[in-house]
Amino acid sequence: MDRVFLALAHEARRQVLLLLAQRGDELPSGYLAARFQHSWPTTSRHLKVLEEAGLVDVRRQGRSSNYRLNRARLEQVVGGWMGHLEPVDPEQRWSSSGPKSTAALAERTPPGSCEM
Repeated sequence: MDRVFLALAHEARRQVLLLLAQRGDELPSGYLAARFQHSWPTTSRHLKVLEEAGLVDVRRQGRSSNYRLNRARLEQVVGGWMGHLEPVDPEQRWSSSGPKSTAALAERTPPGSCEM
């Protein structure tokens, strides 16, 4: 999940995903690179981040690469995360299972350790 959100954090990568979503089934890397002002190595790095996050599928043919949006992965991760933002049922109550005071927390934490 972290890789997906890291990939989505950069505007250029979001633009690549939009191009793939709107322009068709599969696009060559050269077509994608021509749409941006940054250098080819920068575009290549952005595409690699998207690939590693599973947001694009790559079909390589010789020296060329064609990219396709992996809609299922995007919907799975982002849609799944959105599920955590659903309103809580008003009848549902949250109950803490941890220490109720800083003194109780200090008793539970071993000396010399740092809990974050």
